[in-house]
Amino acid sequence: MKRLRLWPQSLVGQVILLVAIALFVAQAINFALLLRERNRLELTGQTAPAVYRIVDALDSRGDRRADDRRVRARFTDAPPRVEGQRRPDVESRAAAMFEDIGLQMRSIRAVQDSESLPMRRWERLRARASGAEPVMHNVGRLVMAAEYEPGKWVVTQTRTGERPQRFGGWLIGQTAILYVIVLLPLLWVGRRLARPLRQLTESAEQFARTGAADPVDERGPGDVRQLTTAFNAMRARIFLMLNEKDRMLGAIGHDLRTPLASLRVRTESVEDEGERARMSETIDEMNRMLEDILSLARAGRSSESAQKVDLSALADAVVEDFLELGSPVDMAESARAVANVRPQQIRRALRNLIENATVYGERAHVSVARRDGAIHLIVEDDGPGIAEDRMEEMMEPFTRLEGSRNRDTGGAGLGLALVRAIMAEHGGSLHLANRAEGGLEASLILPA
Repeated sequence: MKRLRLWPQSLVGQVILLVAIALFVAQAINFALLLRERNRLELTGQTAPAVYRIVDALDSRGDRRADDRRVRARFTDAPPRVEGQRRPDVESRAAAMFEDIGLQMRSIRAVQDSESLPMRRWERLRARASGAEPVMHNVGRLVMAAEYEPGKWVVTQTRTGERPQRFGGWLIGQTAILYVIVLLPLLWVGRRLARPLRQLTESAEQFARTGAADPVDERGPGDVRQLTTAFNAMRARIFLMLNEKDRMLGAIGHDLRTPLASLRVRTESVEDEGERARMSETIDEMNRMLEDILSLARAGRSSESAQKVDLSALADAVVEDFLELGSPVDMAESARAVANVRPQQIRRALRNLIENATVYGERAHVSVARRDGAIHLIVEDDGPGIAEDRMEEMMEPFTRLEGSRNRDTGGAGLGLALVRAIMAEHGGSLHLANRAEGGLEASLILPA
């Protein structure tokens, strides 16, 4: 089961996600600062009325004509008894506010509770206008007592029932607008940047898969245009080199086949039958070697088009060809396995493996199987196998083993290298492994 990958793989996706995260973090910091400032303003709003009443009461205490209802504070010569939930934050804020106006309080006590109070005058007027009945409602009450002189206290109380307006919705709306303003242009720029990069990737993958690639449109930002211009120039130069190589290989093949054909004609004039047969075998071996070298050199630039093929039927046809020649080959019953391949190349690869199995492993056992979402064309033999540390080396060109795989029984060491090149062109692989019961297992692994 594949793990869920939340991190995007594309450059544009990563840039947009990073910007989105940065905006989220910035808005979170902004929210924290706004919340802190809101709490400070709320605390000041709860504390200020009580501080104002105490200051007003202290200023008016010597004026006998002062209206006690206006002052709304009382004095006492004993520590007042206040009950409720203590508010240390209000006490600290009140002390700072008293200090700002030049009053030094010896002690401050603040508690909060709730009580049922009648509606205010403006609330009664609004209720009367709407025809509603006046009702009592619970509000928060803040009681503050301040010791202004030793043993002398002033006590007042204020309402704290009004809650501050909520700003979470406003902040969410602001964040959404910010995301739209920032991310939409970024998405447009990203798409403008990603389109030529994607086309560049597709062209490179096409070249790796087929040996041909379409030119990339030179558009987008300046640095991207420079990249695509350099890629197109490199593509043209590579194609020129490959075409020149193909022409050179064609000329070499033609120039070598002509003298080989001449030698074959001349061998017919040799009277010694044994010598004539040995000369013919040498010429055949040179022809096979030349064909292998040319095929390996042209790997990746095949002119054959891919098509849907039943690989079980293809393998059965190849095995039949070997059986007609009397080769020790058998094929296991295999289910239908269809893949998009170049059939002549797959025939060539399978023939090379079967030839190796019959020459070095006495007998070839062919089968077709589906494993792990891929199709395996398997060729097993009954030979000595290959040392584990030389498995990878044996797929290199002109590499041979000593002993049973020597020049008297084998070719130039190009068979497995050619098979691996054909598999790479098909997006597959060649896998070699020693069998537990003895012998070698060679598998052509192709995507289903």
